[in-house]
Amino acid sequence: MKPLALFVKHDGQSSRAAVTCEYKCGNACFHEVPNTSGGEYFGDLVASLNRRGLIKGGAAAVLAVGAGSALAACGADTPTDAPTPVAKAAGTPGTGTAFTAVAPNKEDAVVIPEGYEQGVVIRWGDPIFADAPAFDFDKQSAAAQAKQFGYNSDFAALMPIEGQANSYLLVVNHEYTTGPHMFRGYNKDAPTPEQIAITMAAHGLSVVEVKGESGTGKLTPVFGKYNRRITATSEFKLTGPAAGSAFVTTSADPTGTKILGTFANCAGGVTPWGTVLSGEENFNGYFANGDKIGNTRTKRYGFAAGKTANGWETADKRFDLEKEPFEANRFGYVVEVDPWDPNSVPLKHSAMGRLKHEGANIYVTANGDVVAYTGDDEKFDYMYKFVSKRKMQSGTSASSRRENMKILSEGTLYVAKLTGDHADKIDGTGAKPSDQGFTGKGQWIPLLESTGDGTGKSLVEGMSAAEVAVFTRLAADKVGATKMDRPEDFEANPYTGKVYVALTNNDNRGAEGKAGVDEANPRKLNKNGQILEIDDKHTGTEFTWSLLLVCGDPAAADTYYAGFDKTKVSPISCPDNLAFDPYGNLWISTDGNALKSNDGLFSVVLDGPNRGETKQFLTVPRGGETCGPIVTEQRVMVCVQHPGEADDATPENPLSHWPDGGAAQPRSSVVAVWKKGGARIGV
Repeated sequence: MKPLALFVKHDGQSSRAAVTCEYKCGNACFHEVPNTSGGEYFGDLVASLNRRGLIKGGAAAVLAVGAGSALAACGADTPTDAPTPVAKAAGTPGTGTAFTAVAPNKEDAVVIPEGYEQGVVIRWGDPIFADAPAFDFDKQSAAAQAKQFGYNSDFAALMPIEGQANSYLLVVNHEYTTGPHMFRGYNKDAPTPEQIAITMAAHGLSVVEVKGESGTGKLTPVFGKYNRRITATSEFKLTGPAAGSAFVTTSADPTGTKILGTFANCAGGVTPWGTVLSGEENFNGYFANGDKIGNTRTKRYGFAAGKTANGWETADKRFDLEKEPFEANRFGYVVEVDPWDPNSVPLKHSAMGRLKHEGANIYVTANGDVVAYTGDDEKFDYMYKFVSKRKMQSGTSASSRRENMKILSEGTLYVAKLTGDHADKIDGTGAKPSDQGFTGKGQWIPLLESTGDGTGKSLVEGMSAAEVAVFTRLAADKVGATKMDRPEDFEANPYTGKVYVALTNNDNRGAEGKAGVDEANPRKLNKNGQILEIDDKHTGTEFTWSLLLVCGDPAAADTYYAGFDKTKVSPISCPDNLAFDPYGNLWISTDGNALKSNDGLFSVVLDGPNRGETKQFLTVPRGGETCGPIVTEQRVMVCVQHPGEADDATPENPLSHWPDGGAAQPRSSVVAVWKKGGARIGV
């Protein structure tokens, strides 16, 4: 083990290629940050809200989850095929993480620990219907892609099929497409109509039945009755206060309720009632000519001038804001899909707000109250939660699911405001302010109450309910929410109820003219990100928080691993998606590793003397991103997104040949990893 360096300069930037930034997020990092709000002083803000009767109780009160609380937590990448959480044996902290850590590397492979095996479950283009053709990179068509597995998977869920042993539904979303890597001779300035139709069909979600193999974690797709593709042209129903408002009506849909398609789907969640949630994230990059209708609302969501990278506006006028100025207001929602009914119409929940949703994850309290957590994945944007007024109806029937799909349309939407306990000691270097690390308190500020009939009540002065639902970022600006370092995935611990947030990075933090550091975001020019731990009342308005990890090179003075010995951890950078294993350990996937290594998946011990111990379980191939982790006793699964994506790579000169090897083109895929002999993961 090398000794710690007192001062290590972090020169590294995110390892994302420029082409990835262009197609995935519309070059968000290279545009002016959309959040230019000034915010308010916390004391003045609370006094104002109390005068208006919107907060019950004083701002200084701290409420924590009781040790005896019962809970049910299902979130993005929650191990839905796992048994009831396994109790840890006394004196065995970190059970579930007993594997040899994978070293940082730049290999063109999924690298896993010694004693483990792996297999590709499904690739981009693999047929999911019996009448779909086999994938042929040089003979693609929109009709074929609509029946094949989509491109660039992010979130994944594995849901047991009742009454069928070792059979599951694999539900995966498809975040974005990259034309230059999908087609030979692609002209990014003038994609063909067929190429546009193919990319539209490659977005959305896939539902695929998979069959397990006895004694291993291997999974094989089958042409089952539940198989389904949802694309950028599939029908959705808009619910909540935005539905039917003038802000979402278009020439094709004067009712403002029927929306075609979902895209830019990032993380998601599995609900306890058997549906799947997916967050529409960087939707702004799909709409052209934002400058032609330039206003505060448009700028706050980052719509750029001129044409888009995908060029969809050349084939469908709804993607041209000059022609259809309200079409973009129909995207940026939490999507809910019933994977058990291939004919069902998915929903978009405006009661949960319109923003760049990384995903949404459900927590059910001992009283049956349903809470959903979600982050707005952009520099200096906010953290939200939605507390439903409806209880979950028991049962697994289609009618029960339909009734429970109303849960996220009726309740209260909140945004988070954080304060630190050691504000005077935060200087931007990331130095630990106290022996207890980085700690503070927080307030959930109410924005919107939605009712069961689709109407709502605004809790933000000067805005209607529909305005808060559609322009949620502006509502959060007005109440002075805390600007965070790209809040991505939220997960609730199924043992403790504590909530964890991946804050990926923010290299604008503390820059000239930008928001400065605070205790929850303690580093200037933050390139490596951090993990926030929240002790929340769930249905209440107050919480306490701490930083579990301040990520980066363990040898650097500006990193923190919950007090664990930093000479004994794996370096981790740019946390993105979160999951829990059956033993209560946190697992983190990364996106854009700034430490000059491939992205990977890491376990983190949360309790006992090993709290903060961080170990790398796997790495993904060159150019790839680790997404959608699922961790159970039997297997670990990840989505490998955009393998081989690099600025100088082309189909004629690919950076990667994963997963098929040889001279094959790289293909985003879902991978399963299991312990040899079928033994338990990490035990």
